[in-house]
Amino acid sequence: MACAMDPNENLAKAEWRIREAAALGAQIVCLQELFRSQYFCREENAALFDLAESIPGPSTHALCRLAAELGVVVIASLFERRAAGVYHNTAAVIDADGSLVGIYRKMHIPDDPLYFEKFYFTPGDLGFRTFDTRFGRVAALVCWDQWYPEAARLAALAGAQVLFYPTAIGWHPAEKAEYGAAQEDAWRTIQRAHAIANGVYVAAVNRVGYEGPPKHGLEFWGGSFVADPFGQVVAQALHDREEILIAECDPLRIEEVRRNWPFFRDRRIDAYGDITQRLLD
Repeated sequence: MACAMDPNENLAKAEWRIREAAALGAQIVCLQELFRSQYFCREENAALFDLAESIPGPSTHALCRLAAELGVVVIASLFERRAAGVYHNTAAVIDADGSLVGIYRKMHIPDDPLYFEKFYFTPGDLGFRTFDTRFGRVAALVCWDQWYPEAARLAALAGAQVLFYPTAIGWHPAEKAEYGAAQEDAWRTIQRAHAIANGVYVAAVNRVGYEGPPKHGLEFWGGSFVADPFGQVVAQALHDREEILIAECDPLRIEEVRRNWPFFRDRRIDAYGDITQRLLD
């Protein structure tokens, strides 16, 4: 999706797109990161905390009703107001019966030019959770989490069949010509690697469109995709328009790939203790 300034307009568009996806046969529908607003982290502005909402709250109430009506699972990335001064970047997982199965709070919080997320978000404290839904066991990680193999591994070890990554990533206008292609390639490569290393499906769901002033905004590059457990891209969106991707995720494919590449069997769990250290001397 491309996002407008009005959160209600974005919610209405998301509901419409979910209906379209369900009509096309989707069983699990994932929305992009912070879909109810434009990407407000381009600036540090305390007034923008007013965009946050409780969970359960207005967005989850609306999406729970819709999920029950359509019989689909919905993964929705929201700006959560947990308490005064404590806010999270949170993914809500709603089952096909309309129940709120649970939430995941974004664990890795970036702080880069035009991505000032540390100003807004408290790091997640729920761990790398997985959720049983009517149509499979899923993990809902969020954007910056997609660069960390530890997050993908722990979610896969907990039984996730699909890793969903609601995302808001784009090009800085001054960098696109020189670095844009390499940045996008790295983004795709790291997530395909998660699929291969863990024998799971990976679905990256990015926003699209330009937000902000001409020289100081972000061009979100879209390009949402789904990779299978062998890292093959089975569905791919374009960069310059809104799209709905439909991809079949077959649990038997997970079984097949893991039998031939048994990375979980051969892990040396006795030798990985140092991974919890920041650096090794």
